[in-house]
This record gives sequence, structure tokens and C-alpha cells, in this order.
Amino acid sequence: MSLSVEATPARSEETAATVSRLHAAFATGRTRPLAWRKAQLRSLRSLLVEQEATFAAALRADLGKSAAEAYTTEIGFTIGEIDHTLRHLDRWLRPRRIPVPLALQPARARTVREPLGTVLIISPWNYPLQLALAPLVGALAAGNCAVVKPSELAPATSAAIAHWLPRALDGQAVAVVEGGVPETTALLEQRFDHVLYTGNGTVARIVMTAAARHLTPVTLELGGKSPVVVEPGTDLATAARRIAWGKFMNAGQTCVAPDYVLAIGATAPPLEAHLTAAVREMYGTNPADSPDYGRIVNERHFDRLTALLSDGRLVTGGDHDRADRYLAPTVLADVDPDAPVMREEIFGPVLPIVRVPDLDAAIAFITARDKPLALYAFTASAATKRRLTTATSSGALAFGVPNAHIAVPGLPFGGVGESGLGRYHGAHSIDTFSHTKSVLDKPLLADPLRPAYPPFTPLKSRLLRRLL
Repeated sequence: MSLSVEATPARSEETAATVSRLHAAFATGRTRPLAWRKAQLRSLRSLLVEQEATFAAALRADLGKSAAEAYTTEIGFTIGEIDHTLRHLDRWLRPRRIPVPLALQPARARTVREPLGTVLIISPWNYPLQLALAPLVGALAAGNCAVVKPSELAPATSAAIAHWLPRALDGQAVAVVEGGVPETTALLEQRFDHVLYTGNGTVARIVMTAAARHLTPVTLELGGKSPVVVEPGTDLATAARRIAWGKFMNAGQTCVAPDYVLAIGATAPPLEAHLTAAVREMYGTNPADSPDYGRIVNERHFDRLTALLSDGRLVTGGDHDRADRYLAPTVLADVDPDAPVMREEIFGPVLPIVRVPDLDAAIAFITARDKPLALYAFTASAATKRRLTTATSSGALAFGVPNAHIAVPGLPFGGVGESGLGRYHGAHSIDTFSHTKSVLDKPLLADPLRPAYPPFTPLKSRLLRRLL
């Protein structure tokens, strides 16, 4: 999505009115009570349960997702985020006592959480329900008003969100704005108290520039080329199944999906065979007929992906049908590190394998490139795990399984460098959508601060040096 199109005056006025209405609602204090926050979360949970079939059908229409995948990665995922938040919200919001230095005694200090105000959530098309509503869970739990901007590239899901969300949540505090570039541009003209954007780095820079005009903090959830390191000595059959599962879920259109494999030593040939077997086991001999295999979101992305198929030796897959937006789960071997498939995030069902001689070469390969959203490794070596933990930087690091770290509610989700800025999920969403305010309370009954008042005598100066 490029945001070079200007918003029309009518669209800007309508958007400004919506945002102004939410600012006014926040100013009344209606979103601050804990009871309101919990009621919104419970209502959102009920909506997801009651309209599961509706949202699953929308996801099927947009991305060809099976009902099982729609539930586990979007609907059920968001329900789990709500349940975790409701279970811990009281504790997360509790004021925290802070020790006071002797020089300031007697006094009491604490930190309290306060909502930021009105936040904007701009969600992408690949997980159009989860990535719109999971951030909303945190925004509501923190006591904010929110505007949700679903992706126009997932029109069925966008329409479902726009239809059902206002019926489930407080319409004075939550709004949905549908549309494409003009609508997004109009939203970014407004002043928000926080913006969370999920998407690509190009648009993220536009979002950040727009937010800077109002000194609005941003959370940017981006992507990048998430590598998988496979070391000799690991169980290659199990590793291949897990890599195939993580890579070809949602037809590879997952920001934390394995982007490429660094096969160390002699692991490449047997890994190729195991990956071929894993694809057949999961999707059959003709994945186009599998009810569990998705489709590419649109023709533009389809054309981009099929142009990458010649960047190496075809191990498995490669079949495609533009009319059906179908691209088979594909593995490429003997890939040149400088080939087009290795330059940008693939974001589709194409998995290149690059051979490297040893762990040092794998680490050098990773660190020479932008920091990824996730780094995965399959190894039986504790020393290798320590090396990868200390010698690389990534949004997340997982051993033995890709993608699954985002399903751990207590772990923050976010990138570093080109893969993102900020984090959310669970308690980290409260951090993102709240201001932690410092509160100091010092009684007036005594005034031990007198040595700190001018004029400064030699005695006062000595006392201050001892106290501070």
C-alpha cells in the first residue's frame, strides 16, 4: 500500500469528525473504569464466539483459509488474548510502590497506569482479523478509545469487522474506518495518542512521518527475512515438518514465517527430501485440491511470487494458477545468496535453501543483513543455542519450532530495526497503550529539604554531598 494519494476534503472532514467524537468521549472518562474495560473485552469475546462462522467465511473468501486455520490463527488466537488479559488485568493495572531515597524521606512514591487517549490501529491483509483485534484488546484493556482501520485487500473480513464491531462494543469509544489509501491518508492527518501499524517498511516510514507531526508515539510491526538455521545432528524429519508447517500456513503469507533456510554442512540434501515428504503429508500430492491450503491474496502478489520461481533448483512445488491465485508449496535449492528471492521478504509459499559450511558462516550471513522479525534454529547443541542467542539480534528467537512464540501470551511480539519498533501482546500491550505516571507524595509536617535551599553554606554543601 502506498499513501501517495491525498484524501479528499469530504473524506478528511468525515474522518476528523469521527476522531473528534472519540477524543470527546475519552475526555468524559467513560473508558477509564476497570468495569468498562472488562465489559468491552467480554463483549468482544462473545462476538468472536457467536460469529465464528461469519468471520471464518470471510477469511475463506479473502485468503482461502480453512475453518481450522481461521480459528487457530485468528479467531481462537484473539479469544486467547482476551482470556489472558482478563485473567491478569487487575494485577497489571495495580499501582506499583517505588522505594524513596533517604534524602527525600519521609515520602511515598508509586507508579500508576493511565490510558493514552485515542489510538489508531492500522491492520494488514494477511491475518486481517487477528491483527486488527489483538491490538484492540490491549487498547481497550488500557482504557483507550480506538479507531480500527482494516485492510482493504481483505474486503470480506474488513466488511465483517465494520459490521459487527460497532454492534458489540461501545460505539462512542470504538470506530471502524474502511477504505484504501484516501481513507488511511485522512486518518493519518488526525492527531492520535498512539498509532499501531502492521505492514511493510515503506508504508511504516510514511506512518511514522505523519505521526511525527503530532509527536504521536508509534508501534510498527513489520517483517523481514526470518532465517531458519538447520544444523547437523538434528532430527531432520521433525524439523522439516515443523518448517513446512510454519512456512506454508496461510500460503506463506505470515510475517513470522520462515523466509529461507541456512543448511549447515551436509544437511541440505536430506532436508530437501524431508521437506518434500512433509508437504505431501500435509497437503497431498496436489495441494490445489487440499481444503487446508490457502491462496495468494491478489494477482499482484501472485505475479511477484511466481517471478521468483526460477531463482534456484526446484525441489518440490512450483505449480501455479493465476485465475485461482494458487501457488503450490515450493522449495528451492542451490539458491544464490544474491538472487532476487533472497533480497526482499518473500511473503508467500516459496522456501529457498542456502548452503553454508558452518555455524560461523550462518551467523555472518544473518548479521550482514537487516535484523529479522524472528530467527529459528534446529540444533541439538546447547552451545549453538548460546551462540545464536548472544551473537544475533532479532525480534524473537525460537529453537525447534517456527511461528509458535506468538502464541505465548507472556512473550512480547515485535521487531527490531527494519523488522519493527515497539511491542505488544499481554502485559506488553498495557505498556504500549498506557502512560506509566510517576507519583511522589511528601508531607509538609517536616521539612528535611532545608539543606537543599539556597543560600549554600559550606556546611550545607557537605550535608548535601553526604545525602545524595
